[in-house]
Amino acid sequence: MALSDTCFDCLIVGGGFAGSVLAERLASQLGQRVLLIDRRSHIGGNAYDCLDGAGVLVHRYGPHIFHTNAQRVVDYLSQFTQWRPYEHRVLGAVDGQLVPIPINLTTLNRLYGLDLDEAGAAAFLAARATPLPAITSSRDVVVSQVGEELYEKFFAGYTRKQWGRDASQLDKSVTARVPTRTTADDRYFQDTFQCMPLHGYTQMFERMIDHPLITFWPSTEFAAVKGAVRYRHLVYCGPVDEYFGYRYGKLPYRSLRFEHQTLDQAQFQSVAVVNYPAPEVPFTRITEYKHLTGQQHPKTSITREFPTDTGDPYYPIPAPENAALYRRYEALAERTPGVTFTGRLGTYRYYNMDQVVAQSLALFSRIADKYTVGAVAARSGAPV
Repeated sequence: MALSDTCFDCLIVGGGFAGSVLAERLASQLGQRVLLIDRRSHIGGNAYDCLDGAGVLVHRYGPHIFHTNAQRVVDYLSQFTQWRPYEHRVLGAVDGQLVPIPINLTTLNRLYGLDLDEAGAAAFLAARATPLPAITSSRDVVVSQVGEELYEKFFAGYTRKQWGRDASQLDKSVTARVPTRTTADDRYFQDTFQCMPLHGYTQMFERMIDHPLITFWPSTEFAAVKGAVRYRHLVYCGPVDEYFGYRYGKLPYRSLRFEHQTLDQAQFQSVAVVNYPAPEVPFTRITEYKHLTGQQHPKTSITREFPTDTGDPYYPIPAPENAALYRRYEALAERTPGVTFTGRLGTYRYYNMDQVVAQSLALFSRIADKYTVGAVAARSGAPV
């Protein structure tokens, strides 16, 4: 019997975290036959990593830093990987210096030639903060905490480059993700669990879908299989507007262009990521991957990121008009039987990796509950 003649219990579109986690759960816990497809040539979605031409392990789609406070997510992923402890630190090129980001005590002392303590830093920021009657945008979040000058130095140019619009046009959630500190804590994240997969993300994904009931087809478009393969349910992790043929117009995304470079030196910069907020610098950041992976290699590889409006969809643009457009697609999705939309693209929301895993685990729990109810009803002869 040809594989195309098989009736799969579930077709999952998208081999990133959302699709891979759900595929693993459906196969291993419910014994469902799953076909997982991805239009890219590999598993792992944007978290995919690989050896470049020099043998340096790189993240092809920019740095992915795993951090979470969710023990359930850690326990789940630990079935498929060991971990390498890693605390992420970021520097920003500001006023001819490299200073910690998020803004902290050290940042202020270096920029202004001061010797503040924690209380002094709090007073310094309070004196510069701009009181606002309401916080409605990303710009409001920043200036209400640190004032106009630091906003211009650290956020204004970076935001325009990253999002293609001023922070005053973006939802407050964008800059609310980046805290301001009055201590010398220079870690980018403060989650209880901060580690990287010991042997990389790709190996973790490969182990996740290594199950006899999971079939993975890379380099496969949904359009090529939806009429050629039989399945009982569809889980769609792709762009929700694309699924509906852009009926109401395209949902706006920001994309990235990556400029990868291998250097004949062991180290390029002192931390994994250096941000470049200045508007005259065309890229937003440079990543050096060996800091993330712990790999020992005589050469090093770096990536410059150039935000753009064209290319693969990476970041849903959090603006009111886009949220309104998505709600129209969401209403369509809710009226579409036999299809579940999930993940960043399926729900037009920005999620961290741990949030996507948690979302898929929660979705599986709901599916499993219905599956159990259906099985019990079938045995009793009651209607499902």
